[in-house]
Order: sequence, then structure tokens, then C-alpha cells
Amino acid sequence: MTLTVALALGAIIGVLLGLLGGGGSILAVPALVFGLGLDLDQAIPISLLVIGVASLVGAIPKIREHHVNWRMAGVFAACGIPATFAGSAVGRVLPQSVVMVGFAAVMVVAGIRMLMDRGDAGTACEVGDSGIDWRRCAPRSIPAGAAVGFLTGLFGVGGGFLIIPALVLMLGLDMSVAVGTSLIIIVANSAAGLVSHLSGTSIDWAITAAFAGTAIAGSLIASHFGTRVDTDRLQRWFAYLVFVVAAYVLVDTILLR
Repeated sequence: MTLTVALALGAIIGVLLGLLGGGGSILAVPALVFGLGLDLDQAIPISLLVIGVASLVGAIPKIREHHVNWRMAGVFAACGIPATFAGSAVGRVLPQSVVMVGFAAVMVVAGIRMLMDRGDAGTACEVGDSGIDWRRCAPRSIPAGAAVGFLTGLFGVGGGFLIIPALVLMLGLDMSVAVGTSLIIIVANSAAGLVSHLSGTSIDWAITAAFAGTAIAGSLIASHFGTRVDTDRLQRWFAYLVFVVAAYVLVDTILLR
């Protein structure tokens, strides 16, 4: 029965990933904790595995289309990977209830970002053919990369809902390049987070394979048919769903335990 639930939840998360991109992964941890009854230390590595593989699959066409800013991805990864290990370390010493309340807050921020998404651009950090103006970009990209990495390690989220606004609004990248660059950053941070959470954690690999397998398959299928879906409307409704799940997490964590 547990494997059946894992297959079903994985498929739902995968479809959301395929239709919405990285934002769909925000529900992976709540699905594993409340849907399958896993502890947080078991749910986070499974979530990171799904996020990392799905992002890697999504990044391949972006790489082929040259829609990745490798320098910016390198900066975010260099700052984010150590912060990911730091976030994992902090998560291990905090009570699960505290982490879940924090996760609910992150979900609210993600939902707000989805509702506010206007595709605006900020001040560009690139100067003609000379590359990136690091004097202008470093004070923005280094803290942003570290913050995203810390959240990845602490909560098991990819952080695309924070990376893309940072790349577009703070650093001035085009949206198409920001999406591809974000996927590469998520792959790097998720891999680091997975490594940091595997030590000393007992993982049910049957559940992991079932959840991750259907999530990845669902993501590939949904991304293929995604052009036929009104993604703007879907994103709004998904944001409302995120708010509802965040409220449930808070009620369950604070009032029912």
C-alpha cells in the first residue's frame, strides 16, 4: 500500500514539475512527510534526489540551446554548495517542528513569488562582449547563492522560486537564460544536499525508487504536453494550493502535535 501511495504522489509531483518547472518541487517534502508518514530526515534526501534528477533532465535542452550563463551558475554553485552543507547541519540540530514551521514560511514566500511573477528584468550585470561586471554583480550574486544553498540543505527545496527572481531582477539575465542557469544551480545544490543528508540517515530505497521514478516519468510526460496548458492560470491555482498546504503544515505542527 505504501508503495502504491509513493507511486501516486510521485506522479503528481512529477506532473507539477513538468508543467511548472522547479516550483512544483515545493510540495515534495510535505507529500513525503504527510502522505507517506516519513520523518523529515528521510523525506529531504528523497526530495533532493527527485529535484536534482528532474532539473538535470530539464537542463539538457537549455544547454543545447546555449541558454545557460555558466559563469553565474558557477558563482551560485560555489557559494551555494558550502551553504547547503551548513543548512543540513543546522537542520540536524533543530527540532522537526521548528524546521516544518520554517518550511511552511518558505512555502508562503514561494506562493507569493508565483502570484507576483511578471517576467520583469532588472539591471544587467553583463557589459557588452566583456562579460560580467563582477564589481556590480558580486555583492548581489554571492549572498543570493549562499541563501539558496542554505535553504536547499535545510528544507530540501530546489530554490528555483528564489534563484530565478535573483537572476532576472537582481542580475538582469534574460528569462530564458535565467531558467537554464537556475536548473544547473539546482542540480549542483541538490547533489550537495543529497550527499550531506545521506550520512547517518536510513532511507527506504524501495519508496525512494517508486516516488522518484514516477516523479521523473511524470515530469517528462507533462513537459512534453505542457505547451497545451494555460501555465499562467495553472501557476496561480498552484500558488493557492501551496498556501493551503502551508496552512495545513502549520496547523498539524503547532496544534496537533
